[in-house]
Amino acid sequence: MIGKLDMKKVIKLTLPSSLGCEKVAIASAATVGKRMGLSQDRIEDLKTAIGEACINAIEHGNKGKRDAQIVVVFKEGREKLEVCVKDHGPGVDIKSIEIPSIDKKIKPGSKQRGWGVFLIKNLTDEVEFCSSKTGGEVKMIIRIKRDDE
Repeated sequence: MIGKLDMKKVIKLTLPSSLGCEKVAIASAATVGKRMGLSQDRIEDLKTAIGEACINAIEHGNKGKRDAQIVVVFKEGREKLEVCVKDHGPGVDIKSIEIPSIDKKIKPGSKQRGWGVFLIKNLTDEVEFCSSKTGGEVKMIIRIKRDDE
């Protein structure tokens, strides 16, 4: 379970549910990551994970509805950054998504879905997917120092 952090260091972005707006969240992630002292590699992981989460919120959560919004919340902690990406759509059952395997051979012409979730899971230290009647939420944790660093 992802815990609560010091609410003094919270940045909240409310963005239109329109492809291209994820770039605002990505740029903000880079700024926050740099300020927190993340390595450049970790900042790139963070940017990719947030971009994928925002695109999923726009396309799958909000179903492309341009009048909807996505909310991105950055919560800075001493040892980690928590990022939540929320949509206002009907939600997607994450259990129904078949996460691709990098080891499986991809058949030409097949519609491979789930690569965004694959990236989010593999580029963050912790991830939690939640869905309710009011929307979906992806909570991601990026630790400042990883165990393998």
